[in-house]
Amino acid sequence: MRYLFAVVITGFVIFCGLLVAESGLFVLNDNNPTAEQTPFILLQNTTTDENPDTAKEFSEQNAQLKAADFVTFDAEHFEETTVMLGASDPKTENADAGYKFQLELSSKGASISKATFSNGLDYNGKATGFDDRNYKNPQPLVVLSPLLQPDGSEILSMANKELIFVEQELQLRLNELHWKSYEVEHSSDGSQTARFEAVITASDTAEPVIKLTKTYQVFPASYMLNCGITVENLASSEQKVRLNLAGPIGIGREGIRTDMRRAIAGFRNPKGQITSERLKFSAKLLRKSNGLDQRSLAKPGNNFLWAAAVNKYFAAILVPLPDEDKNYCDWIIEKTGTFYNPDRDHRCDSGDETVSVELKLSAATLSAAALTNNTKTYNFQLYLGPKDKRLFDKNKLYKNLGFVQTIDFLGCCCPAAIIKPLAFGILALMEWMYGFIGNYGVVIIILVFLVRIILHPLSKKSQVSMNKFSRILSAPEVQEIRKKYAKNQAEMNKRILAFQKERGVSPATPVMGMLPMFVQMPLWIALWSAVYASISLRGAAFLPVWITDLSAPDALVRFPEVIIVPLLGWKIESLNMLPILMGVAFYLQQKLMPKQAAAAANPQAAQQQKMMMIMMPILFPLMLYNGPSGVNLYIMSSVFAGVFEQYFIRKHIQEKERTQSTGMVATTSKTGGKVKKKKPKPFYKTR
Repeated sequence: MRYLFAVVITGFVIFCGLLVAESGLFVLNDNNPTAEQTPFILLQNTTTDENPDTAKEFSEQNAQLKAADFVTFDAEHFEETTVMLGASDPKTENADAGYKFQLELSSKGASISKATFSNGLDYNGKATGFDDRNYKNPQPLVVLSPLLQPDGSEILSMANKELIFVEQELQLRLNELHWKSYEVEHSSDGSQTARFEAVITASDTAEPVIKLTKTYQVFPASYMLNCGITVENLASSEQKVRLNLAGPIGIGREGIRTDMRRAIAGFRNPKGQITSERLKFSAKLLRKSNGLDQRSLAKPGNNFLWAAAVNKYFAAILVPLPDEDKNYCDWIIEKTGTFYNPDRDHRCDSGDETVSVELKLSAATLSAAALTNNTKTYNFQLYLGPKDKRLFDKNKLYKNLGFVQTIDFLGCCCPAAIIKPLAFGILALMEWMYGFIGNYGVVIIILVFLVRIILHPLSKKSQVSMNKFSRILSAPEVQEIRKKYAKNQAEMNKRILAFQKERGVSPATPVMGMLPMFVQMPLWIALWSAVYASISLRGAAFLPVWITDLSAPDALVRFPEVIIVPLLGWKIESLNMLPILMGVAFYLQQKLMPKQAAAAANPQAAQQQKMMMIMMPILFPLMLYNGPSGVNLYIMSSVFAGVFEQYFIRKHIQEKERTQSTGMVATTSKTGGKVKKKKPKPFYKTR
């Protein structure tokens, strides 16, 4: 029993440790040199496994060729410009008329430099609350931002990277080129469109060869924007070209601890079901690489739908649109997710870490100028918004594309097929309760007590079974057996089992007593996950002065950052009361546990009980000190509810034992309400 208890506690502690373990350990590779900032960059060989010696030899050979045999390309370099789309603070009384975000577009690579949520209204007409949660001076939340490299260069979202001339084995880095920009176009439906152009010319003749046109279009009351890239052949001969495209990058960190930033790709399998491929990275990769870590997002045999960079609450989902005569997009040949840690700090917790996705487009053969099929257009849609199941279910497009796959829960040891339905059901119940309560903190507390009431029969049965088994083990007869057969472990166990059978206690009683706890485990995890991942709790207040954001630490008193464990990098910057109250709850729970006589007779068992009295009230508050106050409120409420429940169950057991010890049994309606004496039974059988 002692060993089983130790195994259960150890497993539980490991489970909790996994739930609160730090993530977001994204790293950057030293072997990824950044190109110099020039109007155009020409690479003579596009082979991915090319080594520098081979490239040098190839370049020297081409330098010896005649000018007529050597073709290079050039592009006009325009001045750097910035174009703004959408609005950062729409002033409107109509919830459907405001823009959801503002885009800051850069002429460099015709890219998105920054995307900022508007201080407008959400799809229900409520304030979005999507600020940066700065308690001193909250500002609109920047969902996409430039990734600053150690050398001072930037990587931007949706930048056109390489334009590859397949037959000539040449490529131009378009992300280093400043494109020509045009004035913003306003349409009658309220949409805004920005356009960029780049013309590639032959270096020797200065004649135009390829024209690239890129457009961005945003719409009022929509988290989705359109992006189109058109490649037009201006040369008198056929051209075969290919493009590489950077997807969304620079999605910020949302959680102080577990961050859940990752790259995800959505697919539709042959059965029509939507599945996903996730890239999650751990600290182990940091020890293997000093730079970026890049992995493929692929599911062979499935049709690709979208690729996304996500954090705890928000997603940037890039959707390539299929051609008109196709059901699925077939011109994406490679999808990758990349994790960066620009300052390369060992713990990856400085805040500059980010994630991105990149796409490689298939080659297109373009007819000569003025002929049909001399252009190819690639259309995309980009979702920039919250990971909210209500929103995804309400919008038909989001639902058909399976955007709900971007929502992650802390399933840990439980299968997602169990945790997800439970967590989504709990979220729906919380939203329904919030509709007439209006406070998510109160909703969490009520939800905890409802769950405790529903599971009370299982909890009671568990504690009664464990108490019965404990009394048997602490019986004088068992202690005599332990002393008599102390040197013969096999015989001692045999005698104790025989004694248990005589008293009607099965050896499986401890396991059966713990079975209700294991049955409840998926529900506990689902509750934890629902509270942890709910976008509704971001910025939601419980109390006006103390717990003002259920998705952040409660921070009763703030002070300058203090490192409490230098080796582990543990630091605090506020006095958080909820973890302390949680420790008090755990202490009371341990205090109410019945002290076993077996522990009193066994110094080792007594020491284990004493250690548990110390560890539980300290361990959990330490692990969850900087955890979201909504999660800590849930745990604290659950433990306090368990303390009250344990107190009443223990009181019931004691009253029942007192009644039995006086030879009395409880009256029933059949006995006319009179006390009925119980026939005494010998404590042990006589032979």
